[in-house]
Amino acid sequence: MPITPATAAHSSPANDTADAILLELVDEKGVTIGTAEKLAAHQAPGQLHRAFSVFLFDDRGRLLLQQRALGKYHSPGVWSNTCCGHPYPGEAPFAAAARRTFEELGVSPSLMAEAGTVRYNHPDPASGLVEQEFNHLFVGLVQSSPRPDPEEVAATAFVTAAELAERHARDTFSAWFMTVLDAARPAIRELTGPSAGW
Repeated sequence: MPITPATAAHSSPANDTADAILLELVDEKGVTIGTAEKLAAHQAPGQLHRAFSVFLFDDRGRLLLQQRALGKYHSPGVWSNTCCGHPYPGEAPFAAAARRTFEELGVSPSLMAEAGTVRYNHPDPASGLVEQEFNHLFVGLVQSSPRPDPEEVAATAFVTAAELAERHARDTFSAWFMTVLDAARPAIRELTGPSAGW
């Protein structure tokens, strides 16, 4: 970050490093090769980094969606899966998924299981940022009412597969949503059973 009189008054190079959110850069096989600052990793053309996506369902087989808070720098106000984010460097994706689900939604997943990985490159036309991600997928159950952090989540909704199709045709969803949902479908079907329609 360039040092200007304004930034110099509030930070130092040492503090910049300590305060920066770092992501884990990976190769095409998901092997860690380094780190990068979060925003820099998302600026075009994007740097391939580790991420996770969580899909939680209630006892009726409905998916918990979240609408991203309007104040978020990336994809504000769009609907997406239950929770998504990035592990800290060295943090296990499973641990990061459980941590962020609780931080964003105030719920702890039950029976959360790995559902594979998916690699994608999704530009976000609205922001100009790029999602170059090696994404670890997780599915599980939610057994308590969400208590969203308003700085992270604007709204939540539980939807059936049919309701999701209607909502997806009507509302704006994250650029990565259908990619991660489709990749997680086999595990989702195993969790929810054939009658849920996923």
